Amino acid sequence: QLQLVESGGGLVQPGGSLRLSCAASAFTLNYYTIGWFRQAPGKEREGVACVTSDGSTIYADSVKGRFTISRDNAKNTVYLQMNKLKPEDTAGYYCAARRITTAQAMCNIPGIQNYWGQGTQVTVSS
Repeated sequence: QLQLVESGGGLVQPGGSLRLSCAASAFTLNYYTIGWFRQAPGKEREGVACVTSDGSTIYADSVKGRFTISRDNAKNTVYLQMNKLKPEDTAGYYCAARRITTAQAMCNIPGIQNYWGQGTQVTVSS
């Protein structure tokens, strides 16, 4: 069964950093566009960062310059490095996968994502 598993969330102070991981089992991420999404209580899910199989990326305006998405095909894992975290970054973070789509579509079109992980919580608070 195809599965995505997120890890790396936690509690961090404002200005701190976290690195989230999205690992795949039973399939190879190499050929998929991967996205990181987040959802805070009472808010809609937001595409944070997406990366295609050839490395093209897109970021939400709210995280540009602070977050970096990357992929390690050898480890079948996609990462989200989050720096200069703010309280408004607090949310459940989820990764998703879909074959053959652009990073922009992946991040911005609801419902096109084929596979989802269970999520990991990020809380930014002093």
